[in-house]
Amino acid sequence: MNFSDFAQIIEQLTGLDSAWQSKALSSLAVILTLWITQRLIKLFFIRKANDPKIIYQLHKFISYTAFCIGIFLVGKIWFVGMGAIATFLGLLSAGIAIALRDPLVNLAGWAFILVRRPFEVGDRIQIGTSRGDIIDQRLFTLTLLEIGEWIGAEQSTGRIIMIPNGLVFMQPVANYYKGFEYIWIEIAVLITFESDWKKAKTILSDIADKHAAHLSGSAEKKVKAAARKIMIFYNKLTPVVYTSVRDSGVLLTIRCLCEPRRRRGMEQKIWEEILEEFSQCDDIDFAYPSQRLYYNATEGKPGARSHGVPFEIASKTNT
Repeated sequence: MNFSDFAQIIEQLTGLDSAWQSKALSSLAVILTLWITQRLIKLFFIRKANDPKIIYQLHKFISYTAFCIGIFLVGKIWFVGMGAIATFLGLLSAGIAIALRDPLVNLAGWAFILVRRPFEVGDRIQIGTSRGDIIDQRLFTLTLLEIGEWIGAEQSTGRIIMIPNGLVFMQPVANYYKGFEYIWIEIAVLITFESDWKKAKTILSDIADKHAAHLSGSAEKKVKAAARKIMIFYNKLTPVVYTSVRDSGVLLTIRCLCEPRRRRGMEQKIWEEILEEFSQCDDIDFAYPSQRLYYNATEGKPGARSHGVPFEIASKTNT
């Protein structure tokens, strides 16, 4: 049995003439050839790359290039002449615009992300109410490894979130790494009015400098680089401790830079040192919600006792 006999059998079974069969076989050959070619190219290049980010980018670039070439070649097989292609595409686009509005918006979002690059794979972002690290980016969806929710300090929850690309047009997008690769964190420490707040502030300043001062130089360089493209500037990047007063005591707030993925670890180290340092000071005490009767002349710390009414029982409220 030769090819013409086989074609006649197919035509009798399916109603497709030999011209359609030839185009279908040619299209299949193009698809198989491109699939094999892209697999070989990926094996050749990806084996030489060690950086996971470069491997991911190569994989996406090769896949998208093969897809575009395939669309062009298959279209050329089925539609002879530019006029036929233009007519077909015009009719097709009109129908698609009505029936597939959301996928088209997602596709436009994908193109916007590629051109404007508001974020890249590996960045930590928040889009709408969803936060996470970008682990994949495709034509219609963006994949995040979720952070936050019931987990404190923006650590990973382990859940994967699929977000339509079209949301970049409809929801605010926050990038933890755009501009410069640091975020500001604040740690509030409330001490009693009787405490030596100046000494406490000095202790907090030393602790903040120990953990965050080394980030200031790197952050300053990144801010200057970012200022060439966007209107971003900071007058002060070194750690600072602010003083304010609350109903129950003096509030000392540490403000310092932190790498986004190290936020929880850094806060833990700072708090541990604060607890250790304050435990060694008899004139510094934390303020916390409580109400009790106490005899300050004997119960209070020696350096924080009230000398105005030494022999009276006073009611004290720390809230």
